[in-house]
Amino acid sequence: MDEHPPQLQALLDDASGAVALGDVEDAAALFRKAAEEDPLCFDAWHGLGMSLMRAGDLKGAVGAAMMATDLQPNDLLAWTSLSQIHVKMGDIAGAEEAKANARILGLGGRILKDAPSGV
Repeated sequence: MDEHPPQLQALLDDASGAVALGDVEDAAALFRKAAEEDPLCFDAWHGLGMSLMRAGDLKGAVGAAMMATDLQPNDLLAWTSLSQIHVKMGDIAGAEEAKANARILGLGGRILKDAPSGV
């Protein structure tokens, strides 16, 4: 996990606590607030995607998960999570595509050689 400013870290910690307690709606709201505070925060987008998936908002979940993969295209967990969301949506082609990227990373490859500017 990256170092975050204290206020952002507090939001992420509270959101993670809500997940641990099973309150995915509260977790999603907190992760969304964190993403609004820092739109380049991978942890906020990834957490938002997983929380929304658990809450049943699959369309929102896939959007947040795609943002996470845009921010950190070489993150294995981000691609695995995106694949899981696609599976829940019944989008097997999307799931297989995300799974293929996860497989590349799992074998030591890279999806993007250079990170986008600003990331």
